[in-house]
Amino acid sequence: MSSTAENSYVQAWQCIGCGRIEAPQPCIGVCRDRKVLLVGKEDHEAALAEIQRLRTALTCASAMLRRFGMATPHVGQWENSYRALQLQVREVLAVLSAGAT
Repeated sequence: MSSTAENSYVQAWQCIGCGRIEAPQPCIGVCRDRKVLLVGKEDHEAALAEIQRLRTALTCASAMLRRFGMATPHVGQWENSYRALQLQVREVLAVLSAGAT
């Protein structure tokens, strides 16, 4: 985890009974309370890891799909090209399936 992400956390204390959260900070007299939703560090890091895994799968699948856009079958070879395309589509689907699990 990068130091930037590490610095984005605010240390707080949560009551194990009622769930109240406190994060005392020096007040400069302009405070306004508002409702916020917080996520635990472990949950946040798990979500970040999942996002990175999905981005990697998407990048891989996108690269494979770009090949299709640039492909042109040779004269009389459309059937071979079609079969090769089917095989490559299966490969892309496998990459996307692996990224979704």
